[in-house]
Amino acid sequence: MFIVKKKIGNKEYYYLRKSERKDGKVVAKTVAYLGKTKKEAEVKAREIEKREKEEELGKLLKPKVEGKKMDEKEGKDVNVEENGKKGSKSENGKISIEDLAVFCKRKGFVFRSSEIYGGFSGFWDFGPLGTELFNNLRQNFWKFFVQDREDMVGMEASIISHPKIWEASGHLKSFSDIAVTCKKCKKSTKIDKSELGKVKCENCGGEFIEQGEFNLMFKTSVGALDKSDAYLRGETAQGMFTDFNLIWETGRKKLPFGIAQIGRCFRNEIAPRDFLFRCREFHIGEFEYFIHPDEKKCNLLDEEHKKIKIRLLDEEAQKKGKEDLKETTIGDMIKEERLGEWHGYWLAEQVIWFDSLGLSDKIKIREHTKDELSHYSSATFDFDFEYPFGSLEVAGNANRGQFDLTQHGKFSGEKFEVLDEKGEKVVPRVIEPTFGMERVFLALIAEGYRYDEERQNIVLKLPKTLAPIKAAVFPIVRNDAETVRLAREVFDLIRKDMKTNYDESGSVGRRYSRNDEIGTPYCITIDSESLKGKDVTIRNRDTKKQVRVKISELKSVLQKLLNSEIEFEKAGKLVS
Repeated sequence: MFIVKKKIGNKEYYYLRKSERKDGKVVAKTVAYLGKTKKEAEVKAREIEKREKEEELGKLLKPKVEGKKMDEKEGKDVNVEENGKKGSKSENGKISIEDLAVFCKRKGFVFRSSEIYGGFSGFWDFGPLGTELFNNLRQNFWKFFVQDREDMVGMEASIISHPKIWEASGHLKSFSDIAVTCKKCKKSTKIDKSELGKVKCENCGGEFIEQGEFNLMFKTSVGALDKSDAYLRGETAQGMFTDFNLIWETGRKKLPFGIAQIGRCFRNEIAPRDFLFRCREFHIGEFEYFIHPDEKKCNLLDEEHKKIKIRLLDEEAQKKGKEDLKETTIGDMIKEERLGEWHGYWLAEQVIWFDSLGLSDKIKIREHTKDELSHYSSATFDFDFEYPFGSLEVAGNANRGQFDLTQHGKFSGEKFEVLDEKGEKVVPRVIEPTFGMERVFLALIAEGYRYDEERQNIVLKLPKTLAPIKAAVFPIVRNDAETVRLAREVFDLIRKDMKTNYDESGSVGRRYSRNDEIGTPYCITIDSESLKGKDVTIRNRDTKKQVRVKISELKSVLQKLLNSEIEFEKAGKLVS
């Protein structure tokens, strides 16, 4: 590509052009208008060239998908009808990731960012329902790991921080991926540094040619006149380490205790792909749990934790090139010295949380081999979820030791020491459970998605507490003023206590279908009998069963149902 200057009247204009071969001839094509000054044109030209290279590399590295592909600009797929009534499955019986993206778009869960401009690779927007679901997921995480505990506090660090932080943490040197191309089949992909020269092409077994190393940190500048380089954070962890002394002083905690955070992170991925799974902007929910360096016994680890069963892909199997899963328990892993008691305790707590979301049956835990461990970790375990496109990481748990506090102490000159109960100064060690929040969101949608042959529509079986809409209120007919009036009263009665929809459009059956498709657990119908008996019908999303409940008891009954305090069949009088 090259810059050209055109003079129109007394003014100069700069354009970016590139040469292409067309019908055997080389022709020049205008790519973009660059501005009115040479300096402005050169800056814009560099940005455009960089973006084109990244997009081209992304196309090379994007995995091929069997079957029909969603039109990335229009979001169309012939396998899913426009009204979203008919579901789509791939040949193996599972919904494809492309169809899942189409479903999320059409139901208002997730949209491609900058859709009107053709989208921007690696960036996504949550729609109305997606925002509700994601906020419910955040609140559930926060309640389980922070509010329900007395040893955890929260914080929210800035997205941009002092660049020295990323030098001390090792991100500027070690936070990168390698782009490679197979010599034999020419397939392109990316691998970790630790895999270079050790792994071969999964497609044909050929050797890889290295295309270059790419740091994943997003670089930016701070200041209008005296600019300085800075970075968008690649993880939330560092803010919890750099603010450790301040939180220790103000939080009035003692070891062991944790600092939690959910926040946006940014990684300049070589090849964003698989919908929400690999993005350039995303949320991480994680916490750093600080422990006395000499404390090996975990007083929070009980027999119930030790008995938790998991499917483990251990280091031994991976070294043999096998994928055989080992049925084991947290207690047995501790006995085998794969991890310490504190590490095992937090691994168990993560399993319990995933189980509460209904995801644990499709999760395996993968032990990192010694040669793939991050520079800060002595032991790491991944939680891999069985997505439509494969079993991949949704969460992790690393033993970070004293690395981060020690590093920031060296680079800042501050001492990250605390007094223990003996009055001795110690640098705490750290266990770090971490979750990719968009990945958990995607797992919930994928696991909840069902095409019900009997109903002939999609049923999104989300956990009741996470569902974006908790209840929907319908007047059975919309041309009866008294029925509509009572339906509105019922809607007003419950909507301040839970997210509720009011719907009087179409048949009642179609209204049920619409709410099945977005995961609404309970639909409330007001009919002619409601006017006489002051009661309503509640319909269960998962079973289609219905019960009759007095309007005066409705709010209490719904709260108990959402909290699983009563069985649906006992919530009222069953309707046959």
